Amino acid sequence: MRRDDVTAPIALTIAGSDSGGGAGIQADLKTFSALGCYGASVVTALTAQNTRSVAMVEPASLAMIAAQMRAVFDDLDVRAVKLGMLGGADAIRTVAQGLEGCGLPVVLDPVMVAKSGDRLLPDEAMAALRGLLPRATLLTPNLPEAACLLDCAPATSEDQMADQAAALRDLGAGAVLMKGGHADGPVCTDLLVTAAGVTRLTAQRQVTRNTHGTGCTLSAAIAAGLAQGMDLHRAVARAHRYLQGAIAAADGLGVGSGHGPVHHFHAVWPPVGCHHG
Repeated sequence: MRRDDVTAPIALTIAGSDSGGGAGIQADLKTFSALGCYGASVVTALTAQNTRSVAMVEPASLAMIAAQMRAVFDDLDVRAVKLGMLGGADAIRTVAQGLEGCGLPVVLDPVMVAKSGDRLLPDEAMAALRGLLPRATLLTPNLPEAACLLDCAPATSEDQMADQAAALRDLGAGAVLMKGGHADGPVCTDLLVTAAGVTRLTAQRQVTRNTHGTGCTLSAAIAAGLAQGMDLHRAVARAHRYLQGAIAAADGLGVGSGHGPVHHFHAVWPPVGCHHG
């Protein structure tokens, strides 16, 4: 039930929990809060991880995933949904069923591999993930993820990025944000591909190892914008700026000894930890 007297729009993240706090549910909720949204969550899996590795992954039961979704949608006025790490094929299908008829914008971040290199999506779940694409208002793959979804080689040029985004739209995604962070060069280029055309978003490549959770953070920031009533282009542009600020401030946090997190609250409180060289 929509409650017009509520001032903070609600965004829902459906994803895995990161015990290190830098990615997954934790990153999403921090991002929602930093951008002025109330965050709700559905936990699809527990992970035992830190900035160096993922030690263990324990999926939530299908009944628990479905029950969490029902509980949230039955009571909270959700305005947008972000999908992250969903787990196996059955979990993906359970989430898809829970989204039936919701009529909400959905941002799908096809999480497959952690920053540490640990796989988070079984190979046999790829077909189920492809089947989820028609529910996505926006799909946000990096170059390796787009290649996996299309069963092809990663794009090595902007033309190939645009072509792969078009192919992903043909599979059902409403729009695609191809993230170019895995490409080489001093400038990172993302391409937002919609029915109306291609929009380039560029940023200077920042030299830091503290980029844990960048994909989660970007997709959550876009979902926050959509929950606040922004159109897709405005939501993506603001999310892109927010992420660049979070990366720029990341080194000052000094969290962990591996790939540390970005600074989600860089505009609220300054980093006070030690700098990693």
